Amino acid sequence: MSANEVIDLMAALRSGEMSLDEVAARFRERRWSRTRRPVPRSYAEMADAAQLDPGANVPGSIDDVTAAYDRGEITREQYRTLAHAVADAINTASGPRD
Repeated sequence: MSANEVIDLMAALRSGEMSLDEVAARFRERRWSRTRRPVPRSYAEMADAAQLDPGANVPGSIDDVTAAYDRGEITREQYRTLAHAVADAINTASGPRD
């Protein structure tokens, strides 16, 4: 696989090498990159954050799945299944919330 496992898994889904259930299972097992930047704690951090592109995609994150859907590479059903798998993985990694 390449440096971006998400793109590789999406390609395997499109080619039929992997089923939707297989890709969703891998999505549930992996650790996901954050798509939001942390809240600045100081004026200097705020100034640095202002220089960053707020719309930049984060490789290896849900952004790759959304981009594939936007390009028409996956269906709405596939997107929904994969997005839920990502959410499951993130929620599991975060632990229970009281």
